[in-house]
Amino acid sequence: MDIGSVLSEAWGLYKRFLWQFFLTAFVVFAILDLLSALADAAAGDSFLAGLFWSLIAATVGIVGYFWVQGALVEVVRDVRDGRADRTIGEIYQAVSPRLPALIVAGILAGLGIAVGLILLIVPGLFLLTIWSMLVVVIVIEGKSAGEAFGRSREVVRGHGWEVFGLIIVTFVIVAVASGVIRLLFAPLPDFFDTWIGSLVAHSLTIPFAAAALTTAYFQLTAPAPEPTAAPPPPAPPAEPATPA
Repeated sequence: MDIGSVLSEAWGLYKRFLWQFFLTAFVVFAILDLLSALADAAAGDSFLAGLFWSLIAATVGIVGYFWVQGALVEVVRDVRDGRADRTIGEIYQAVSPRLPALIVAGILAGLGIAVGLILLIVPGLFLLTIWSMLVVVIVIEGKSAGEAFGRSREVVRGHGWEVFGLIIVTFVIVAVASGVIRLLFAPLPDFFDTWIGSLVAHSLTIPFAAAALTTAYFQLTAPAPEPTAAPPPPAPPAEPATPA
């Protein structure tokens, strides 16, 4: 797997189907970021109100975040042939049966990676790398939450450094782009800055990260090309006939 090749292919898909990616993320993040903004605003009014909205935002956020992640993977699979064949509603409907597995695997992976980062950092980065394909294998291969961990490690095996490098580069791109987008909305009042700024930033950047990881999955699982058969050796020159 080549990082440059993955990013180039993902960027090509992202640009060509930007509207499809943006709307897929937008319909869910519009609610998630609104709840986060309400929780942030309520925290300044009273502790109980802030706690109430924070619990709601966290509960809905867990479901919504993994749902949109799965939907974005499905979008990448849909548009890889050069055309968008399904509507956004059909995309989310296709991912719905995989949502319980996405939530369970996502929470377990998040806890494991967080503990690894807190303890020694390196174990957390290792887990982040080998579990980077969890969402993809659940959506595309239909793996259960338990099966997804082993399958993700199997997909990454032998390409750990390349996948880790892709994660770091993608994270930097998303972080920088999100920061720039958020700055554009900074002049708005605090509530709308938090809500609209986060909504636009998430809807534009999260799809690219999903496109990069899903593209990497397809490259890592592509069958190896069959070796080309060597041409037969040239026939030896015919010996001249012996005169009688």
